[in-house]
Amino acid sequence: VISTFSGEQCTFGTANSNDVWRSFIDSTEAEPCFFIPAFFFNNPSTLEDYTVMDGGFNWNAAWPAGDFDVNFDPDESWIRPLGGRAYMAGVSPWFFTHYSPDSYNKNFIYLCDNWMFAQHWELLIANRDRIVMVQGMTWNDWGESHHLGPLIQDEKEPESQAWVDGFDHTAWLDLFAYYAQAFKTGDYPAIGRDRIFLCLYPTNTNANDSLGRPANWQWTCDFLWAVVLLTDPATVMLQCGPNQGSWDVPSGLSKLKLPLTVNCSVTASVRRADGSGMDFSPAGFTFSTTPPSYNFNAFVAASP
Repeated sequence: VISTFSGEQCTFGTANSNDVWRSFIDSTEAEPCFFIPAFFFNNPSTLEDYTVMDGGFNWNAAWPAGDFDVNFDPDESWIRPLGGRAYMAGVSPWFFTHYSPDSYNKNFIYLCDNWMFAQHWELLIANRDRIVMVQGMTWNDWGESHHLGPLIQDEKEPESQAWVDGFDHTAWLDLFAYYAQAFKTGDYPAIGRDRIFLCLYPTNTNANDSLGRPANWQWTCDFLWAVVLLTDPATVMLQCGPNQGSWDVPSGLSKLKLPLTVNCSVTASVRRADGSGMDFSPAGFTFSTTPPSYNFNAFVAASP
């Protein structure tokens, strides 16, 4: 499988980029390949002209393009003009970048509220018969905050430390694996033990930050977002300072949220009538109403 990030404008003196890529793919005949690039087209119908593509990958479908929840429409807009060729979907947990005009000049968010990562996975699983594969996006773009997994110190983009350092996203990997198994098989896997996955923006929008608020900041709300996997029904409690909530939750997967209004540290618990359950107080998992700078990266934690 060969994919790309962009490349639709590469012509190298030929009539069009389809011919360029055809020449490249033909040169790999000794090693047959399946070409499924992430080209960027304003009009998806252009896909009909790119006969070199064995399939397509709509990179930007991984996030909502406006002030609305993630949906399957961007994927659908590519599946139709591909005309039966393969479609690879992308799924991403987050997006925030805060570079100044003196560096990469990128300062914006996409809407990741409302359990976007989980909701998108569930959409893809519901449409799995129309998708040949799913790509996790990404494993190493720390500067845009959509890394899945750990930080690798020597590979982080320069000038991103202010919103990247300390924001390891390894806690998302087990949730990713849960959904990936459901996508592969069509059945959600059995839950072997109670788990709580938490994420939040660590700050609100009142920072004394010379760079200014990121574009689209007004789309988001100050909430703690929780995805809970339970072996049996239980009462789940979330708390951050004076804000607390308690829910009677069935077995399986549930999504909960808690408003954040003051400086506070997060705790969570699971309780059952027979005394079983757990307490979860992730270290450093805090929310601040008076941050020194804007940080809409995701602080993520998962119970053992």
